[in-house]
Amino acid sequence: MTLTLPPYAEALGIEPTRDDDGRIVLTMAFGPHVQGRPKFLHGGAIAGLLEIAAFATLWDALGEEEPRPQTKPITVTTDFMRGGRERLTYAAATISRLGQRMANVESFAWQESEDKPIAAARMNFLLVRE
Repeated sequence: MTLTLPPYAEALGIEPTRDDDGRIVLTMAFGPHVQGRPKFLHGGAIAGLLEIAAFATLWDALGEEEPRPQTKPITVTTDFMRGGRERLTYAAATISRLGQRMANVESFAWQESEDKPIAAARMNFLLVRE
């Protein structure tokens, strides 16, 4: 899959894939680089995964628009629902609104089952078109 992610994604070990529906799903392996307290993911790593999922989904939806609008986060709200454990973590996002100047994106992170998210984020983006 050819999707350019920010350098922070590489630091977290995030890999992009697509599921059977064509949705972008990111994976992040557990390791010392994302560990917080013993045997748990660091909250910042989870928040970073959620943010990158939102950006990747938004950039994918904007497609080949030239020039690509700048995407500037206005608000970010993150809800941590349960601790992330020592296992592979997934994240995906959905766009609830994509207008000319604003986009609203919701992202979710899970480990064992998508029905049991460990965290969620809501992001509002300003789209600056030239």
